[in-house]
Amino acid sequence: MRVGVFGGVYNPPHLGHLILAQEAHDQLALDKVLLVPLAEPAHREIEADPGGEVRYEMCALAAADDDRLVPSRIELDRPGPSFTVDTLRELRSEAPNDELVLLIGGDQAAALRSWHAVDELLTLAGVAVAERDEWRREDILERLAGLPGCDDIAFFDMPRIEISSTLVRRRVQARRPIRYLVPDPVAALIADRNLYTVPAAAR
Repeated sequence: MRVGVFGGVYNPPHLGHLILAQEAHDQLALDKVLLVPLAEPAHREIEADPGGEVRYEMCALAAADDDRLVPSRIELDRPGPSFTVDTLRELRSEAPNDELVLLIGGDQAAALRSWHAVDELLTLAGVAVAERDEWRREDILERLAGLPGCDDIAFFDMPRIEISSTLVRRRVQARRPIRYLVPDPVAALIADRNLYTVPAAAR
């Protein structure tokens, strides 16, 4: 099975996440895409974090009517900071015959050389990058030149979607609508639990 691994904070998951997952599934001939909310970032705090369980629940709601997408608890159920290489090791151990493809954005790809245990990471999974105007493949490959395995990085097209989790949270704080920015069940959960209504500085 060819499995896409799409990690992120998902605070909250929005339509840009789902479109990226869809485009990767289609263009890379994936059997499924795992949505993997991180538990504990290694180098930063999560702004206005409702908690990993809530972010996972939102991912599950976002993926509920799409068989191509599968929410994963793999990082939430593992103690300590969330490192991608640990997730890939665990997935490889659970299903050694699966072909793993790590899905990342261009900004993440440009910084890939600085990732924890990147040499091992590149032996555990292929890497596929959503190519957008800000980061073209030539620029990314130039930054990664000499990194073992970088010549095998794949690229897929991603429509320009000007949605971010930060935008969604800011709109909630400002009491502006978020419908059509996030899946309806996610918007309903945010409203029902009064998420993101208090600015981070006041929490």
